[in-house]
Amino acid sequence: MHAGRPTNIGEHTAREADADRRIDPRPWAIGLEGGETSQRRNSITRRLRRERGISIDRKHGNPNPVQTQAGFTVLPNYAFQDRPSMHAFLIPGGLGTRQEMHNGRLHKFIRSLPDATLLTSVCTGSWIYGRMGLLDGLRATNRKEPDRLEASGFGKVPIDRLAEIAPACRISRARVVDAGRIVTAGGIASGMELGFHLLRKAGYSENLLAEIARVMEYGVAFELYRDDVEVGAIEQPTHLPGALA
Repeated sequence: MHAGRPTNIGEHTAREADADRRIDPRPWAIGLEGGETSQRRNSITRRLRRERGISIDRKHGNPNPVQTQAGFTVLPNYAFQDRPSMHAFLIPGGLGTRQEMHNGRLHKFIRSLPDATLLTSVCTGSWIYGRMGLLDGLRATNRKEPDRLEASGFGKVPIDRLAEIAPACRISRARVVDAGRIVTAGGIASGMELGFHLLRKAGYSENLLAEIARVMEYGVAFELYRDDVEVGAIEQPTHLPGALA
């Protein structure tokens, strides 16, 4: 995700363009792992194409190529030790989240991020925040529809597993849940709505978001899911559990 920031998309007015230029210029970051689905990552990066984007290898903490579950290869821009300034950190989910729940280096990196950096996720990505205890007392969501294995006696629906991983979390079935600093989204396709919500949260106008959706031929779905967002923090701590003072 390296696209620039056009200021004349469709009906984007001069006033909106001027407002957009005043929005926090820090980039967005996507944490990467082997096992991530390329569809999930692409759905989010399309929404954020007006922002400067970066990616971070969260599996090894090094800027090495990362191959997704579908075979799509990504070259991260930064490693953990680079500590880039960013507007939001995103965990996109995928098979790799199973092992990342136990990745101490990743957890340490997340805890080191400043309070101004949003912590976001799509699908099973919220398992990691749940394992870290960051969802205690907060509302959060996860994928609500099981695959064949998860629907069998050998698995569990991801949102039910989130409740098991983070019993103090207030489970929500909304498509996107904004608990303040932490914003979680449901299944793969909900990455579209997460991207739109993050742009909205960053201060972009509804007119611009609707225009982006129209150009993408996503206008009908944009209107359908526009209000499937639950907003409101509950008992959110001032600092992350285990964070450095």
